[in-house]
Parts: sequence; structure tokens; C-alpha cells
Amino acid sequence: MTALDHHAAAPARLPLSVTELDLINAWWRAANYLSVGQIYLLDNPLLREPLTLDHVKPRLLGHWGTTPGLNLIYAHLNRVVTARDLNAIYVTGPGHGGPGLVANAYLDGTYSEVYPHIGQDTDGLRRLFRQFSFPGGIPSHVAPETPGSINEGGELGYALMHAYGAAFDNPDLLVACVIGDGEAETGPMAASWHSNKFLDPIADGAVLPILHLNGYKIANPTILARIPREELNSLLEGYGHRPYYVEGDDPESVHQQFAAVLDDVVTEIARIQNDARTGDVTDRPRWPMIVLRTPKGWTGPREVDGLQTEGTWRSHQVPLSGIRENPEHLRQLEQWLRSYRPDELFDEQGRLRPELAALAPAGVRRMSANPVANRGLLLESLHLPDFRNYAVPVDQPGTVLSEATRVLGEFLRDIIRDNPHNFRLMGPDETASNRLGAVFEGTDRVWQGQILPTDEHLGRSGRVMEVLSEHLCQGWLEGYLLTGRHGMFSCYEAFIHIIDSMVNQHAKWLKVTGEIPWRRPIASLNYLLTSHVWRQDHNGFSHQDPGFIDHLVNKKAGVIRIYLPPDANTLLSVADHCLQSRDYINLIVAGKQPALSYLSMDDAVLHCTRGLGIWEWAGNETEAHAGGALAESASGLPDVVMACAGDVPTLETLAAVDLLRQHLPQLKVRVVNVVDLMRLQPDTEHPHGLSDAQFDAIFTPSQPVVFAFHGYPTLIHRLTYRRRNHSNIHVRGFKEEGTTTTPFDVVMLNDLDRFHLVMDVIDQVPALGAGAAPLRQRMSDERLRARAYTRAHGEDDPAISGWTWPHGGA
Repeated sequence: MTALDHHAAAPARLPLSVTELDLINAWWRAANYLSVGQIYLLDNPLLREPLTLDHVKPRLLGHWGTTPGLNLIYAHLNRVVTARDLNAIYVTGPGHGGPGLVANAYLDGTYSEVYPHIGQDTDGLRRLFRQFSFPGGIPSHVAPETPGSINEGGELGYALMHAYGAAFDNPDLLVACVIGDGEAETGPMAASWHSNKFLDPIADGAVLPILHLNGYKIANPTILARIPREELNSLLEGYGHRPYYVEGDDPESVHQQFAAVLDDVVTEIARIQNDARTGDVTDRPRWPMIVLRTPKGWTGPREVDGLQTEGTWRSHQVPLSGIRENPEHLRQLEQWLRSYRPDELFDEQGRLRPELAALAPAGVRRMSANPVANRGLLLESLHLPDFRNYAVPVDQPGTVLSEATRVLGEFLRDIIRDNPHNFRLMGPDETASNRLGAVFEGTDRVWQGQILPTDEHLGRSGRVMEVLSEHLCQGWLEGYLLTGRHGMFSCYEAFIHIIDSMVNQHAKWLKVTGEIPWRRPIASLNYLLTSHVWRQDHNGFSHQDPGFIDHLVNKKAGVIRIYLPPDANTLLSVADHCLQSRDYINLIVAGKQPALSYLSMDDAVLHCTRGLGIWEWAGNETEAHAGGALAESASGLPDVVMACAGDVPTLETLAAVDLLRQHLPQLKVRVVNVVDLMRLQPDTEHPHGLSDAQFDAIFTPSQPVVFAFHGYPTLIHRLTYRRRNHSNIHVRGFKEEGTTTTPFDVVMLNDLDRFHLVMDVIDQVPALGAGAAPLRQRMSDERLRARAYTRAHGEDDPAISGWTWPHGGA
């Protein structure tokens, strides 16, 4: 069938009686009518008087083309949900079909329940229409304001992965997911089809993909709508599905076809699950899916201004524009609206007629009212073991090596043990690489396919989900969280950028849902970024990019939290906090390589609770030789503040302080470590921000600050630009210099090394002057020697790589 050939043969069987067919078609007409009304009307919602320009919105915004198909699917899903008492939700990839999802939620009564001012009467219809794409109203797409939605419609490509995330660990849930043919062209969607290889028919629910081919995007034909049936079928079967086809432009035929196919696929899903749950079949199933081919803009104007509109790209958004300038368009709009015969659908008071209202499932079986789609209602807190039990013993700061993420892995192992149906760990094939391998002591990687004797830790019911697609990891986790569960996404730092746009959408979702009273809080989205910029010994420059921090800082302050724990114990404390939090995006950046531990667990908890703090044991404010004190010290302030955020910057800062204490003992040095990056912002800008008085007390109002930062230096300036002492803050961080080399050579390439930090102190503390010139020259020479050593030996000088803190601790 081509894009222009929508006529199909009569269905082989007619599952709907005449009465059922009339009722479902009437629901569909009602949903279509309400959808058009939302796009166009300000008043006269039931056309009880002739349509005039006063009844039409001055700005026409919205998308019609995909909406009638979404409405048709919704109507038929209502039928099977009621007939089989299904627990189902509806996920729509064509997000700009928003008027359809709002219309159906209104028809089944949910909309008026969550928005009582939009009642089931004529005035309620007027309010429903007026608010759509209108100042102070709701967006044009499927948004957080839409009851039953878990997929933000602002960007295409993520619906199917959200659907699978919702189905994991929801064994009685059916997720019907519509994929638009424009969305089907995106890279994330191409990977999403493989999600069926991770769905356990025993412990998980089912996803029913419905590929809706209406032929066009906003201005062009779509790929899958124009390829031959055989090629399309081969593609979908190659993805592991059994496709069923429904196609045509005659409503009666399409209704009967869709009803028959939907009955078949729901029966097949039940059989697959029953066979797996009774042990009769253990092979990975070939799950059914539906391909629905109908005209774009179906039931809309066939022609506008002499050009075909229905069935073409011209119906994508607003088929009839320029209403105020073109009386013929106003006439066509009224004709279009009246074609749905609203008087047959709504009574004199504007209520949906009882026989149509009865088509909706009851109570929480309504897809728009299903608590799974507002799972904060059912969210259970994690059972967390005491993170203190995993502490690394620290008798003296900076003398004991540990691998922070390996320690965290033991904590996560036991979280998985204690939450066997409520927590998942996502990652792109990097769980072991990121030193989280302890989790495999208690669980497997999810795998529904063939398992060979050489494979390790693969199993049907594992809690670890690995696939080389950051998009899938992100989308699965979002769907899992949005339906009331918990998880963490571990990733190489440089490649988390792949999902920048996805995290944008989730951040917007959290921001908006925080302002909607009926949306309940969900578990936070937790990122662990490791294999980070400063430890890419064998990967090099291609694996170096700390910019995800900058990306998140751009999001709404009430949603974003960013943590840079300097060692294993602070990582444990931060992770415990993040896993208990709600409605945040938490970013944790921590290294996986052996590194020094600085704080005992008790001190780590205090430090993480403060978010930043002065490490008195590292500075020498109370020890500097009084006889040789610099003039500035008379004020009681340190001569310099050495600040750091991140594990490697902390190491280099402490090594620099060690050198300063050795060679400039008269210099009063304060060391400040930052765990919670957002503490640097003013409290007027971020909930975690410091007041100006607090900031001045820690960083001083006037003294030089040499700040060693994990990421790009400009971010620290951005966070602190309003502070009184900003002009004295000198930041070192990643400068886009890297290669395959030793760890210390990388920090030298970016001027973050201990020797350069000492040079910065000499440059930034005017009182040191020419007297410190010999030391500055020595530090420059030490950099040259260190680099020469790497070139001669292929590794860092042991005096550098084996450095430990020599001064003891408080």
C-alpha cells in the first residue's frame, strides 16, 4: 500500500456488533471534536449558535495530523481494558497529539477530577477549549499537565523506551505505546526496538508497540510509510516482533480491523506470559505489535484552497489557518466541527451522553487515571542498609588508598538484595569497568537471549541492565522512575552527553510536576559518572569531557543537585542521600581508580551535610610561623584559600599545600573542599546556596582563592560572579588538553598539577613578591622533570604517583 492508497479490503471477521461499532465510532467522533475545539475555539463550544470570529482563538496553535489516529487507538483500548479488566496505560510518541490525550481524559472523567474547574458541562467544555495553547493554559503537546501521561511530548524518540521502563517489574501492566512515523526515524527509537530483548515475560509487564503510519512529518513523507510492505515487515520481524496490520480510510472497516487485531494481540500477550510463568516455554518470545496505517489529518478538511489536505503533510498542524482573514476558512471550520455531530454526543447541559460515558473503564482502570502513571501515589521508599557499614577506615588523612566506586559497589549490591523488585542499575556495558562489579555477587545482567558457557552474570531476572545505548539506559530509567521505582545510571563521564537532550526533557518534567498538586513526587534520577576526565590513561582525549556538569547547571535550580565527593566515604554518604531524595536530578562524579581517602565516615557525613567546609587538618592557619607572618595575616584572615572540588583536584590541591607548608611555612593557608557544587551559588539562586555572609566567612571577602576544579574553569566563575571576592578567585580546571598519557601528565597539560598550583599561589599573593621567585622557578622545573620522566619511563614518577599526606590530621 502506498501513502495515497488507503483503501483496504473488508476485515476477515467483524468482532464489533452494530451497536458496539456505533458507540466506539461515536466516542472517536467526540474525541476528534474536542481535539479540534481545543485548537480553534474560545467560545460556543457545542456550536449552539452559528460560528463567528469572536468564537475563534486569535492565535491558532496545535497539531491535528496525528490526533485522530491517537483517538481511535484510545477508544479501542478502552474496550479491551473494560472487557478483560486490564491494567493498562497509554504512552504516545507523537507528543503533539496532545489535544487527543486531553480530550480522552476529559471524556472518561479524569480531567474534571484533577481539574475541578473544568467540569462536565458546557462551561467546562469552554474552559477546556480555551486553556489549550493559550496564555496561562496548557501546552499543545502531551505534557505533565495531561493525566495519564509519563512521556513528555516535546521531543521525539523516547516513547518506546519509556514504555519498557514502565513495564519492568510491573507484571500485570500492559503499556500500549504509539510510535509516530516521524518518531520512527530517530536514532533513539531505532535502538528502542531492542528493548524487547530485556523484557522478562515472567516478572515484567508487556509493551504493545503500535506503529502509526500516516505518511508524513511536518513537511515531508516518512521513511517507513514509503517502503514496501515486505521491507517493513522484514524490519519489524528482524527486531523480534510479530507485526499485525490495520489499514484504510473507511472508519467502519478500520474500526472492525483494529478491534479484531487488538483482540488477537492481547490474547497473544496473555498466552506468552502464561507460557513463561507456568514454565512451558523458556525461549525469548516474539512479542506482537500493530502497524496502523491511516490518513494524516483523518476526518479533517479534505481540501483547503484547492489543495489536498487530508492525507498529506498540510494537515500536520492547523489545516485551516488565517481564519480571521479568510471567511471561507471560517465556513470550512464550522462545517468540519459540525461533521462530528456534537448534538448527538453531548446533552443540553454539555455532558457526554450516558451511553458513551459508559464506554470508559471504571475508576483506576481508566488509562488517564491509572496510578501507575502517577506512581508517586504508590512509591515505596528503598530499604537502604546503613552506608556507614561500608566505610573505609581512615586513621590519618591522605594515607590510605581505596577505589571509591568499588566501595560503592558493595553498598549497591546490598541495596539490590534488599529491594529485589524496586531498584535497577543501568549502564552502557560498564558496570564492571566502573568498579561496581560487587553487584554481580547478588544479581545478574538482564538477558533474555541465548547464553553461552563463556558468558558471566547473565540471567532473565537480573537487576543490572546493560546495553551500549545511553539513550536506552536513560529512557528505561525514566520510565521506571516515573512509574514509582528507584534506580541509578552509571556511565563514563565523557559519553553521558549523548543523552543531554533527554535529561532536558526530564528536568522540565520535574519542574512542571512540582507545580501540579495531583502529581506526587517520584524518586530522583541519579547519575554516577566515573572513568572521568582526569583518569583516562589508556583512552585519552576522546574520553575527556566534564561538561555534563555545565549542562545540568543550566536547568532549574529546584531540580538540580551536583556532587563531587573527594573519596570513598564521602561517596557513600552522598549516594545514600541521593537515593533517598525525591524529584531531583542528582549528579555524582567520582573516580574509579585507587585514590587516597581523607575523611573518616563520621567526618565524611559532617562534611557532606555541610556541602563544603574548611579542612583545618590540611591548612595551617593556626600553625604558620608568627614571626614570619605576611602583613595581610594581621587581619586574622589566611593569606590564601586553596579550594578544590573533585577527587583529582583535591589530591593536587593537598599536594600543593604540602609543598607550600614545606617551602613557605610563614604563609597562612586555608583549604576548602567542595562536595555540593551548588553551595557556591547565592542562596537567592539555589536552595543549597550559601548566603553572602557564609561565603565570605569561608572564602574570605578579600583574599586570593586558588580553586582547583574537576570541570571547566568558567563554571566556577559563573557560580560565584556575584560574590564580593569574585575578582580574587583564580580557577584551574580542564582546558581541553588531553591525549593518551599518564595521569599526572594529564593534569599538567591542563595546569591543574600541584606544581602549577603552587606557582598560582605565588602569582596571586602579592606579598610573596620576588622573595618567592626561586620557589616558583623550582616548581616550573619540577613540571619539566615530571614530564621528562613520563617520556623516559612510560609512567609517572613514583614520588608523584605515590605521594601521601605527611602532616597528620586533626
